[in-house]
Amino acid sequence: MPHLPAAFPATRFRRLRRMGALRDLVQEVRLSPADLIWPIFVTDVPGADAPVASMPGVSRLTVEGAVRAAEQAAALGIPALCLFPYTDPALKTETCEEAWSPDNLSNRAIRAIKAAVPDIAVMTDVALDPYNALGHDGLVRDGVVLNDETIEALVRMALAQAEAGADILGPSDMMDGRIGAMRSALEAAGHKDVVILSYAAKYASAFYGPFRDAVGASGALKGDKKTYQMNPGNRDEALRLVARDLDEGADMVMIKPGMPYLDICARVKDAFGVPTFAYQVSGEYAMLKGAMLNGWLKEEVMLESLLAFRRAGCDGILTYFAPEAARLLRA
Repeated sequence: MPHLPAAFPATRFRRLRRMGALRDLVQEVRLSPADLIWPIFVTDVPGADAPVASMPGVSRLTVEGAVRAAEQAAALGIPALCLFPYTDPALKTETCEEAWSPDNLSNRAIRAIKAAVPDIAVMTDVALDPYNALGHDGLVRDGVVLNDETIEALVRMALAQAEAGADILGPSDMMDGRIGAMRSALEAAGHKDVVILSYAAKYASAFYGPFRDAVGASGALKGDKKTYQMNPGNRDEALRLVARDLDEGADMVMIKPGMPYLDICARVKDAFGVPTFAYQVSGEYAMLKGAMLNGWLKEEVMLESLLAFRRAGCDGILTYFAPEAARLLRA
């Protein structure tokens, strides 16, 4: 129970706000580059890195560009990158075999980054949508996204990424039972130290649109993802999903999207006390960045938005603002 302050004028809250030194001394929550994971998009398209029109300031990077991004992240104190591939449409099929090819784009990027910047943590996405001709996170039969068959494919994908040198696997598919299957397979294959950061509470959100542009999934998607991603109106279900994933072997958990779900972040951290992350997704980034570029909001809004995640209990944030924020935080 917080201590009740003495009555005014014995208590004046403004005393501790009078100067910067005092404000710094009593600040409760802080943000640093070490709290950030930088999501990047990789592509096989040769030549210059390609801007993503719906995400100002974000580009798809070649493997060489991804290595340069890793070097930049390390110099800025950002501890981890998360890779998302823009797969050649010719390689997309309804059976998604490219997802677990040892030499697919993601796995080549993992090896290149770890060879050049071995101390940076490389996180991957474990879901079939970048490889699926139908745009879904799982295998589809007769219009139905299959759960158990998808898990088998995801396990093969996870093992291929671990073999390539991934440090953190990010299962974002929302199939039931996939964490336990992946953890068992990783242990059996000798990858006992590979971390699973589960997208435990991933909502069927309208905030993902620019991301789907970035990975080339927008036009491919048939239908929606509401049969496997969460209903935005649900809170208690998020706690049950987090409990399930932790019980199956997740090391860390994530809430996605971020700012519209800060209440879920706070509840998860309060309930479980485990490493808790949030994803400031593409739609959140595009809104803030667009307003900043138009002069409607100052760049301070970026840091304020990230601090909100920390205040809600998050240990870290996946954000496209990572390098920009890190520069400001180190200034």
